[in-house]
Amino acid sequence: LNLMRNAVEAMQDAPRRELKVTTAAREDGMAEVSVIDTGPGLAPEVSAQLFQPFVTTKKQGMGVGLSICRTIVESHGGHIWAEAVPAGGTAFRFTLRIVEKEEVTNGRQ
Repeated sequence: LNLMRNAVEAMQDAPRRELKVTTAAREDGMAEVSVIDTGPGLAPEVSAQLFQPFVTTKKQGMGVGLSICRTIVESHGGHIWAEAVPAGGTAFRFTLRIVEKEEVTNGRQ
């Protein structure tokens, strides 16, 4: 939810506002979720510190949202990253392990 809210806020002044959320199963047993916006993109100096706590570009931001996202994703064995979109904007992507039906049924989640 934080990634989508950030994307909507990033597109506030953009001439074209498009938010795309996708999921895909990967061959390595992970699901990849992408949140892609058409905002102004990320400055290189911001990208390097993006997931660090208390780093923000927002006037009212506390700088903890992306850090919390990273903690949650990594605690479940996943990875989170951001990349520039060639046509403009930013894609935030994260992976999580796909849980098989048998694991849920047997309570081994």
